[in-house]
Amino acid sequence: MLAALALRAPEPDASSLGATAPLRGETPRTPQRLRRRARASGDPRRRRGGVVGGHRTVWLGSPAVTLFDPVEATTPVGPTRRLRLTVAYDGTGFHGFAANHGVRTVAGVLADALGRWLGHEVEMTCAGRTDRGVHARGQVVTLNAAEGRVRSDDDLVALVRSVNKMCGPEVAVRDPALVDDAFDARFSAVARRYRYRIWNHPEPDPMTARQAWHVERPLPLPVLRLACDPLIGEHDFSTFCRRPKARDGEDPVSLVRRVTDARWIADGDGHLRFEIEASAFCHQMVRSIVGTLVAVGLGRMTAGDVRGAIAARDRSRAGDLAPPHGLTLWTVRYPGWSSVPD
Repeated sequence: MLAALALRAPEPDASSLGATAPLRGETPRTPQRLRRRARASGDPRRRRGGVVGGHRTVWLGSPAVTLFDPVEATTPVGPTRRLRLTVAYDGTGFHGFAANHGVRTVAGVLADALGRWLGHEVEMTCAGRTDRGVHARGQVVTLNAAEGRVRSDDDLVALVRSVNKMCGPEVAVRDPALVDDAFDARFSAVARRYRYRIWNHPEPDPMTARQAWHVERPLPLPVLRLACDPLIGEHDFSTFCRRPKARDGEDPVSLVRRVTDARWIADGDGHLRFEIEASAFCHQMVRSIVGTLVAVGLGRMTAGDVRGAIAARDRSRAGDLAPPHGLTLWTVRYPGWSSVPD
């Protein structure tokens, strides 16, 4: 998934350029005079910026750049390094992860902040695109960063600190690492693990309302666990997936996935969580599975119906789609490394 940043700000007034009220008998210092003075004196502000097309440009990468500076983003010049970041976010206020013009997305906010610090446009790949309202603890992104901005560990620490100030607390990055150019957040991953939370209690809980589905009627844990068994292994999960449209002349997209773990865990006091791990997931797969398993727990389906639903490859055989706010992309696994350690 790609996300790019190119922002500009209008010409600031004299005060934003450091203009002050004139003393008696002194000529007022207008923005034009300040710029001429900067050219004559070699003022660092002039070397780091200028006026282009009626807009003041602040070149990013300057230690003096703040969160409120206008931005001129360019493509990176010179050699680059592949940068890997782990990203956590509360998806409540976002229209999903993927960049989408006109709406607020995690990728859009993150690319904005990274571009400000790096000083160039950012093209980003993620391990898994999450839907609107879905959260992440261990999302992974990769991007190419100008080598001069990420030369040392101190540079990476400064990047994380700056980006988190701009994006937090809704979005936070951690564990920055320079990796091989062949490493890709999506295609290098060998497994993803999702976690779904349920608040199983007669009354709602305001403290978990943003990150757990409130199910009032009791859900018997042994029945829920029994219904997980048919999910393990390699299957065509068409019953639980929103099938993408095939392009003209192309074969339909395969919805065969290998699930290696699916389990229910009781955390006490009405808190339940469902965890599922697979090589990859298709669109709405986890939420559809959770909705089906809850239907089993409520007695609307039996545990045996799950196996038949998988074999039918028919969306009408699945339960209702579980709401997005209970779902979290928990970890992504790569050879020798996981975004959230076990």
